[in-house]
Amino acid sequence: MATKFSKETYLYWYELMQLIRTFELTAEEKYKMEGKIRGFFHAYVGQEAIAAGCMTATKPEDIFITAYRDHGLAIAKGVSVDSCMAELYGKATGCAKGKGGSMHFFGKEQHFYGGHGIVGAQIGTGTGLAFAENYKGTDNVVLCFFGDGAARQGILHESFNLAMLWKLPVIYICENNNYAMGTSVERTSNIHDIYKLGAAYEMPSEVVDGMNPETVHDAVAKAVKRAREKGGPTLLEIKTYRYKGHSISDPQKYRTKDEVDEYKSKDPINLLRKNILDTKLATEPQIKEIDTRCDEVVAASVIFAEESPFPSDDEVLKDVYMDQNYPFIVD
Repeated sequence: MATKFSKETYLYWYELMQLIRTFELTAEEKYKMEGKIRGFFHAYVGQEAIAAGCMTATKPEDIFITAYRDHGLAIAKGVSVDSCMAELYGKATGCAKGKGGSMHFFGKEQHFYGGHGIVGAQIGTGTGLAFAENYKGTDNVVLCFFGDGAARQGILHESFNLAMLWKLPVIYICENNNYAMGTSVERTSNIHDIYKLGAAYEMPSEVVDGMNPETVHDAVAKAVKRAREKGGPTLLEIKTYRYKGHSISDPQKYRTKDEVDEYKSKDPINLLRKNILDTKLATEPQIKEIDTRCDEVVAASVIFAEESPFPSDDEVLKDVYMDQNYPFIVD
């Protein structure tokens, strides 16, 4: 690998990816070994290069919206690690006040709009967010992330049609990690190359290597430029792989250990670290310093989460409806 970006960019990518990985592995330990975290939990381990590449190809005001595998993208957008860990713990200091959990991270100030538990729901919402930005006359772009399983949802086609008709500033990003829950793309779709779905709407589409932040950055930057210039949406099928199961309770009987090991040999963090060291952008002690910093941030988030209070009982009916006078049925 040659260096086509600045030293600061490579080190930013590495630290962000390592922070996400450390967060996920630590949270998994708190779930499995200590029982501190409960409910649904979908890890982003293996997919970190997508979050990193998307961040450097966008500006802070650009909107991200995704599905339930949302921890990594929330952290990338700047939702605090403390509030993310607290949300997993169900604490009041969480990014969704402890009421959303793993699948519903949220950060309004960071322009991160979820975290959605219904498969494909965010595709319609993301398209609506793009309509809003277009209506307001901003040059902001929406990055709408979904998995390969959501590509079979009807809302995708409705959204694609309207987004192209109205030339909305939205980048549809399919994070194709090969499995919709435990079912491969080949078993659920006649179209194995998801990017080809865009052709039905004459939407510019391409497939991208998602194990490398460089290739992700390049593809997203091109799509973002088109959207800002009123050229409309793009579909990117970003090929990636999750090392963990679909969720924390997944026994993963649908794939072999050899398959997982093969992808781990292409681990995006390890490859990026090697490139940084080979090109002398940083030394081993400097890399270790970054690793330690990530460890400390995540360790502090655990303390923050464990010391935070649970939501009070009077929070149960708040944040459900915009109209505060809506007549709740409570008995």
